[in-house]
Amino acid sequence: MSRVALVTGGTRGIGAAIATALKAAGYTVAATFAGNVEKANAFKAETGIAVFQWDVADPAACEGGIAAVTAELGPVDILVNNAGITRDGWFHKMDHAAWKAVLSTNLDSMFTMSRPVIDGMRERGFGRIINISSINGQKGQLGQVNYATAKAGVIGFTKALALENARKGVTVNCICPGYIDTDMVAAVPEKVLEGIIAQIPVGRLGKAEEIAAAVVYLASDASAFMTGAVLTINGGQYMANG
Repeated sequence: MSRVALVTGGTRGIGAAIATALKAAGYTVAATFAGNVEKANAFKAETGIAVFQWDVADPAACEGGIAAVTAELGPVDILVNNAGITRDGWFHKMDHAAWKAVLSTNLDSMFTMSRPVIDGMRERGFGRIINISSINGQKGQLGQVNYATAKAGVIGFTKALALENARKGVTVNCICPGYIDTDMVAAVPEKVLEGIIAQIPVGRLGKAEEIAAAVVYLASDASAFMTGAVLTINGGQYMANG
């Protein structure tokens, strides 16, 4: 029986590429989504991947959703914490709602999604938690104090949780994508996007499939000696050791 992988925000953008790549690698995959039912149903019809709707910032919804995935597909062996939102704006103009929304979805979800699966992973002696942070969680970004704070927190969460679970066969790693060719990046004004690409040494945006390939490796048995790692996949735009 194949291992079960759960990908949050898994029906669009980077998440969809991750879910699709994991299925191609032989995993049984479930993908969560927050609100776009039409897109989620289209993704399910196209890929055959099971989709589940819940808010990853809601602890009760996460517990219930993970229970539903487990009942339908089996216990979660691989968790990819990918779901994220932006509410960009200058900090001196930012209200608490914009701050709270981003911190809840992008950082609190590390707890609400990981806590319900960690005991089972430890008991079975195998688990993979793969967290998607961001280049902007490493270097910061204008107009993204909330987003950069949350994504930097993801890195700290990854390292601490990795230490706690290493001896139980559970690895916890983090990927920090740079600017990837997704709908979110496509919404950036053309002149701004041109400026961003000019800062990327390889001279292009990344592909969602390039992030997905790293996730497939981190989910595999071959990655068992890698934990607490922070992978930067950004075309050389920002070079860091984590």
